[in-house]
Amino acid sequence: RHGSVVTITVLARAGRTVAMVRDDGASPHSVEHSLRKAYTALTYNMPSAEYGKNAAGNPGSAGPLHLANITTAAGGLPIRAGNTLVGAIGISGTPGAKGGGAADSQCAQAGIDKIAKGLATN
Repeated sequence: RHGSVVTITVLARAGRTVAMVRDDGASPHSVEHSLRKAYTALTYNMPSAEYGKNAAGNPGSAGPLHLANITTAAGGLPIRAGNTLVGAIGISGTPGAKGGGAADSQCAQAGIDKIAKGLATN
């Protein structure tokens, strides 16, 4: 939509990477950051941005921020089939001038919506 080069990581429910796509020219650190966004969304069953807001509002509980693959950045969303958590998606790489993590989250939601629509018609 906005022409950014990004990395997209999709995780299965058990946390295993099932897909990772890196645009040509995407920053090397976007690979790890997209994984962290997806992992945070998966393990906390909420968007990574929401986890970040919760963490910022409760600085006494910063312990989980020291765990591997946890981030407070926007761009990670849980993937659900009905009410069941089945995986997560994380997108990283959109520059702040083009919306940053918020744009990454919108892109992730658009991907989830497109896949869900395709499944509903089959």
